[in-house]
Amino acid sequence: MQGTVDDFSYGAVTPLVAFLMACLGGALGLRCTTRSLLVSHSRRPAWLALGAGAIGSGIWTMHFVAMMGFTVAETPVHFDRPITYASLGIAIVMVGVGIFIVGYRGATGTALFTGGTITGLGIASMHYLGMAGIRLDGSLEYNTVTVAASVVIAVVAATTALWAAGQVRGFLWSVGASLVMGLAVSGMHYTGMAALTVHLHGSTTASGDSSSAVLLAPMLIGPLAFLLLAGVVVIVDPLMIAGRPARPPQERKPGVPAGAVVPHPRRRPEVPAGPQRIHQRADQPGHHSSRTPQNR
Repeated sequence: MQGTVDDFSYGAVTPLVAFLMACLGGALGLRCTTRSLLVSHSRRPAWLALGAGAIGSGIWTMHFVAMMGFTVAETPVHFDRPITYASLGIAIVMVGVGIFIVGYRGATGTALFTGGTITGLGIASMHYLGMAGIRLDGSLEYNTVTVAASVVIAVVAATTALWAAGQVRGFLWSVGASLVMGLAVSGMHYTGMAALTVHLHGSTTASGDSSSAVLLAPMLIGPLAFLLLAGVVVIVDPLMIAGRPARPPQERKPGVPAGAVVPHPRRRPEVPAGPQRIHQRADQPGHHSSRTPQNR
């Protein structure tokens, strides 16, 4: 027996809130990635780790906010907590690997392709591992082609977002990258959900059971608190908003240290033409006037 699946039990509320959570996590994480490019190598891992945690928490929160609207009419839906939290861990780890590659190798060429692919696969892995944590009186089946399309969406959009974050062009540029990341996560999620078919084992009903929102809400407290902490770090760091490092002083003349003040060469004051100029030149030391000196 095939179950009746509904991904929008609360209408447009859960998709909209889920998209905003994905954008928030993406904005914070990509901003931390950009910030890591402006600091020394010793401080870079801390910023990249914070970025990985923000992006991972954002996409995980997006997934389970969207899952609050997921119901199967004929059976109650529950979630396995260990697998659910494991999906958060794999999201942070795989996204972390991707942004560490971009953070140290740059957002170009092979490094960008590798980092974006791993980040996109991390998003997809989080989704399908989270779906594996669903417990109901039935089994889940996926359409292979649609699943492949969802993975491609995640990889392409994640690569684009990392490329935009690596440009170091200011806060608004990172906001655009976060919107791309939000579209990547949301598009991947709902494409993956479109590939889902539920086959029931019995004919039970879901009446009288706790909804997905009641079950999932307590699990979201930790990731939301982490996103709040990351947001505070972004707000209090001025370079997070500026988005550009201070340009180091450049050496202006060979042999002159950078930043040293080089005086301008002295110029002789302009002397007006005419008789006054002749008298002034005559008063200068070493000047021999063609005029005959007067006898005193």
